[in-house]
Amino acid sequence: MSETKKAADRPTAAPPAANSVDGFFKISARGSTFGREIRGGFATFFTMAYILVLNPIILGSAKDKFGHHLDAVQLTTATALVAAVMTIIMGVGGNLPLALAAGLGLNAVVAFQIAPLMSWDDAMGLIVLEGLLICVLVVTGLREAVMHAIPQPLKQAISVGIGLFIAFIGFVDAGFVTRIPDIAQTTVPVQLGGTGTLGGWPVLVFCLGVLLTIGLLARKVKGAILISIVTMTVVAIIINSAADIKSWGLTTPKIPDDVVASPDFGLLGHFSLFGAFGETSAITVVLLVFTLILSDFFDTMGTVVGISAEAGLLDEEGKVPNLGRVLLIDGAAAVAGGAASASSSTSYIESAAGVGEGARTGFSNLVTGGLFALALFLTPLLTIVPLQAAAPALVAVGFLMMTQVKHIDWDKYEIAIPAFLTIAVMPFTYSITNGIGAGFLAYVVIKSVLGKTKEVHWLLWAASALFLVYFAIDPIEQLFNVK
Repeated sequence: MSETKKAADRPTAAPPAANSVDGFFKISARGSTFGREIRGGFATFFTMAYILVLNPIILGSAKDKFGHHLDAVQLTTATALVAAVMTIIMGVGGNLPLALAAGLGLNAVVAFQIAPLMSWDDAMGLIVLEGLLICVLVVTGLREAVMHAIPQPLKQAISVGIGLFIAFIGFVDAGFVTRIPDIAQTTVPVQLGGTGTLGGWPVLVFCLGVLLTIGLLARKVKGAILISIVTMTVVAIIINSAADIKSWGLTTPKIPDDVVASPDFGLLGHFSLFGAFGETSAITVVLLVFTLILSDFFDTMGTVVGISAEAGLLDEEGKVPNLGRVLLIDGAAAVAGGAASASSSTSYIESAAGVGEGARTGFSNLVTGGLFALALFLTPLLTIVPLQAAAPALVAVGFLMMTQVKHIDWDKYEIAIPAFLTIAVMPFTYSITNGIGAGFLAYVVIKSVLGKTKEVHWLLWAASALFLVYFAIDPIEQLFNVK
């Protein structure tokens, strides 16, 4: 759904608030209802609940420099706790339908790149340090200034790129698309299903879920995405009980033996802020923190812009409401993630599922955060939704975000080429940060070639220079003999 259409759909004069909660979150003023916010909160939770399983697997499978593992139960507790607290804080403080949890990609960097060089406490200390530095950038206004310096067409391209990216995530998570093993010695990187054809009950659940979701969306059924997730979860449970299925992936759709699980808060507070400097060289620490900051900085920027645009919340100048507070809370989430040993927490693009369900305010975060809080005790029950049942929501929302592509002037190459690279690089490299970096660099180069350097904001020059270092990090490490 385009920004223009959404703006037109909203009432020109905000209706009076039904009660104090409505007034605080501006639910009626943003053209939403309590029902939409609640459905949106559920949809967002179910599309990102996989992190409760995946984050402990990634962090728990790695060893630090001294051969120590992190406990899986403690990791699950830490992951759910940080997601619950920071999502609720974002809802109350930022009033955006933007959920937060441990960031995928960032947790892999922590597990497989940072931890082998130091202890887990030192590695998590670097995450806390990264989050504190991001908060400093927010307080000084630099982070918000960078976002305001981005031309509107590039912001729209970021939203479109994210749409393709999360649709691709949906296809991959469901097993509809898989990576071809390197042993195949083929130049084709991905294929249909696991063998070039679709097979197995789990993929059928996904396909039926996509058809159900788009059918409900086409008929403009309220709660389309959530109805699809719940319906296909029930179907998956029935299929799993009747058929012999080897694997559903991370989550098996079956009624759990135990509904309640006891949380273990043993990892909270286990971090050393500057311990890393005693375990490895200072330049290695600096490069690691730089990589974390850059990835977190621009991943969040793309997510915030994309979600706000899809929700129709950007103002006439393309600015995000309450941006300063939103970015500060996101930075604080990184600090909280490191302090709890859950890795850096950040804004989740899966929040788009909630926006697609109608969420427009931070009230939906109270629902999502509340479900994460329940997951501290009800993890077995709240994680029975298989990826195949939740992934159709990502595909549907990917379509909704893709519609913004029509606002980009494709006849104007100086903006069309950077926009194209932004859109294409995100799904092709599986990274929001990479797409933004490619778009920034192309924009600066083309403006320079055309003799229009004065049209480029100095912050875009600075950000592009940082991205140049980011993309060339390997030769830089070789130059300084960093291992």
